[in-house]
Amino acid sequence: MQKAPAPLPIDDFEGWLNAFTQTSDLIELAVLAACAVLAWAMVRGLRRALGQDDSNSIWFGKRNLDGVLFPMLLLCLAFLASDVLAKFVSVAVLKLAIPVLLSLLVIRVGAKVLQVTFAESKWARPLEQSISWLVWLIMVLWVSGLLPVVLNELDQIELKLGNSHLTLRNVLEGAFTAGAVLIFTLWLSAGIEERVLRGATGGELSLRKAISNAARAILMFIGLIVALTSVGIDLTALSVLGGAVGVGIGLGLQKLAANYVSGFVILTERSMRIGDNVRVDGFEGLITQINARYTVIRSLAGRESIVPNEMLITNRVENLSLADSNLYQSTVLTVGYDSDVELVKALLLQAAVGQSRVLADPAPITMLSNFGADGLEFTVGYWIADPERGLGGLKSDINLAILAALRANHIDIPYPQRVVHQR
Repeated sequence: MQKAPAPLPIDDFEGWLNAFTQTSDLIELAVLAACAVLAWAMVRGLRRALGQDDSNSIWFGKRNLDGVLFPMLLLCLAFLASDVLAKFVSVAVLKLAIPVLLSLLVIRVGAKVLQVTFAESKWARPLEQSISWLVWLIMVLWVSGLLPVVLNELDQIELKLGNSHLTLRNVLEGAFTAGAVLIFTLWLSAGIEERVLRGATGGELSLRKAISNAARAILMFIGLIVALTSVGIDLTALSVLGGAVGVGIGLGLQKLAANYVSGFVILTERSMRIGDNVRVDGFEGLITQINARYTVIRSLAGRESIVPNEMLITNRVENLSLADSNLYQSTVLTVGYDSDVELVKALLLQAAVGQSRVLADPAPITMLSNFGADGLEFTVGYWIADPERGLGGLKSDINLAILAALRANHIDIPYPQRVVHQR
């Protein structure tokens, strides 16, 4: 068998141009197209097995699985084909395609990680585009042979930090590594949080939220240590920084530190849980979020209040859902002194019982609560089990039923009366 020619070095740009004029280029293009079709068929077969058939998503990477799996399979197949063809012909097209496919894979992975980690962030898209341009620039420098020259020039620029001497290349490589580690850490913590919080409600949700926050903090700490180590920062210097941070917390960050500690206490003690109906500082509503620094309370009217966690620990908080989810409500009305008391009580009781949301146990009650200046004051009280559906509508329905019943029985609701003596 005839010995194949030696492969072209990747930094020989003139050699690349000459290699592309050979007749074997058509064979390489056909092999590359076959690799693309095979990778597409493998991904589509997997999607059909998962019950998802969208061929456009495979090419453009709309979904997380397609966006990473397709360029990864194509890169592996192209690398394998290049290794096999190099034994027979001089490979040029596949050698150029491999850096392009590798860059595409890096961009797809970075984009999907950013989309999962910062799904609702406004700066995720500009960061994704910046990463794409940077990766394509490195690929062009790599293929053209200018990358070693640029790296050599960056090695010549030295920076002195204390007793350490760093080059600009070390700083850039460390910053890139640190950013990749931190983004990967955030992506991993976001995946853990989604898995932990899936299907949780009430008190279980609060406990799982505490676990996810602790996991995120631990992963961020580990990622920060790895990132600082990759940059070349001596971690022993962090002892001085830790002392300075401690002094800063003791002097100027007391409230902030107290809020974070209070948030951890709330999540671990479970005295307040997501979904509880609470009243804090005159504001009443349901707890929708318990974050590390603050808690979000949403009223039945749709207004949201952001309450610092320290307030929930140091102030008086009424948790209306802690012991019992049932809620008591009442309405008061005045009738004339000549009205039939027993009939009025029966009509009031009938108006409350007629509403489906009013509980039968405990049963509604009616009482003569006061002898007013204008007439007899009656109170009808009742219990409901679904305050999250609103309170005003039910009270309005009961008041309308009472008004209709009183008018049907010719029971007077007196106007305010005053006697004026003229001297």
